[in-house]
Amino acid sequence: MKIVYDGSMDPRLCKSVLGETIPALAAEDPDFIYLDADLMNCIGTAKWAAANPDRAINCGIAEANMIGVACGLAAAGFKPMVHTFGPFASRRCYDQLFLSAGYAKNDITIIGTDPGVTAAMNGGTHMPFEDMALYRAIPGATVIDVTDPTMLISVLRQCKDRPGVKYIRVGRKSYAKVYAEGSELPIGKAVTLREGTDVVIFACGILVHEAMQAAKTLEEEGISAAVVDCFTVKPLDEEAVLAWAGKTGAVVTAENHNRIGGLTSAVSELLARRCPTPLEAVAVEDCFGEVGPQGYLQQRFGLTAEHVTRAAREAVKRKQTK
Repeated sequence: MKIVYDGSMDPRLCKSVLGETIPALAAEDPDFIYLDADLMNCIGTAKWAAANPDRAINCGIAEANMIGVACGLAAAGFKPMVHTFGPFASRRCYDQLFLSAGYAKNDITIIGTDPGVTAAMNGGTHMPFEDMALYRAIPGATVIDVTDPTMLISVLRQCKDRPGVKYIRVGRKSYAKVYAEGSELPIGKAVTLREGTDVVIFACGILVHEAMQAAKTLEEEGISAAVVDCFTVKPLDEEAVLAWAGKTGAVVTAENHNRIGGLTSAVSELLARRCPTPLEAVAVEDCFGEVGPQGYLQQRFGLTAEHVTRAAREAVKRKQTK
């Protein structure tokens, strides 16, 4: 694994990566099967699916039924991977996920695209801030918030053969380039992107880029900020979190998610038990989404490098005065 972050955007769109990787997985593994809820055109799998009807199933706009079909296929020995937009991959079909997948111990992978503010012009109804919280509540589930296209490829390949319920949270468009192409990112292991001594920023998804930009600003102010990519929100890399919290004594969490139930909750629950530490959160507060360009929405919901910088300053100040 090689870190190549310089602030530039990866030229690959995540929807293009999905459209290439899903057919590749099917070609490599005869037990792999792909299901979608009438959104194949949105991730570039429609043409391949039409030519391979025995490997791809369009379940229509019936997400709960799609999860049931996927669980039946898993029970029969297949390796199903399903896709729909984030709100429909979580709250719309949650009972089927919890019982037919989780409780029944059927191994399925769910891709929820355009989570949080990345839903942009699709608006508040399509803007899940609660999806990670729902999946974290399923016993034994794996919850991943993708950082860049390279990571997307890596986790798709790992999830295909990983047991249990796996939720991959990813936008369809551009992400900042963080990892070199071909890098492997082991699920369950956080990645230190930047060393620091005054504060540590635990980030996931699109907020990794914002955290790295914030760290540069903080450095100019004389604050040394570490940045750790906690892309696996569950199971959290507890060893890494505790080590960095103990080393810096101040913590910021940054995520494109509601503050309750996502990365902030996972980190704060651990620190409260094992390593009480001043903690500030950059996340969506107690509100619903709305329509708008992603840049506007990040400002609207406080998900920018500037917000991360402010939170880090406050965490360091609390550390010094406690």
